[in-house]
Amino acid sequence: MGSEERDPRAIADSTRRSRIRLDQPLPPRRRILPDYDPEAFGRLSERIARFLGTGRFIVWMTVLIIAWVAWNIAAPDALRFDNYPFIFLTLMLSLQASYAAPLILLAQNRQDDRDRVNLEQDRKQNERSIADTEYLSREVAALRIGLGEVATRDWIRSELQDVLKELEEQRRAEVFPADSERGRDVDDR
Repeated sequence: MGSEERDPRAIADSTRRSRIRLDQPLPPRRRILPDYDPEAFGRLSERIARFLGTGRFIVWMTVLIIAWVAWNIAAPDALRFDNYPFIFLTLMLSLQASYAAPLILLAQNRQDDRDRVNLEQDRKQNERSIADTEYLSREVAALRIGLGEVATRDWIRSELQDVLKELEEQRRAEVFPADSERGRDVDDR
């Protein structure tokens, strides 16, 4: 039996098994609509929306409309392409508005998504900061409690001064025993 004479059910089973494998990507499907990169389209819409929101756009749009109206009023009849009611100008402005509004909304939605992500990151960072602050507060409190039991430099210094005074008094008592027994004689001077 040659490879050309294989059973159609066996061929269908083998292709079904090969599609079930998860370690290999599926072959690309044919699509009716063209494939596009949503990120690239979103970036383009943001750039257009940013331009539509500038004074430069308003100036250029005003210049274009004035030139359009001036041409269609002052030009010879044979060169005019949009006579007085300027229906074609109205159509062009409507077309521009019909594209501008969704592009602006798309840019706003993308900005809202970025703001939402940034807000979530800020919230998590604040939670970490609060947790760190609480931890450090507990550590400082534990250190203060521990320091209450530890001898400080001032306490040690005062204790050493007291010991030094006691030693000086003992030395005086040994060197001048008369002063320590009967007191100092004031009249001896």
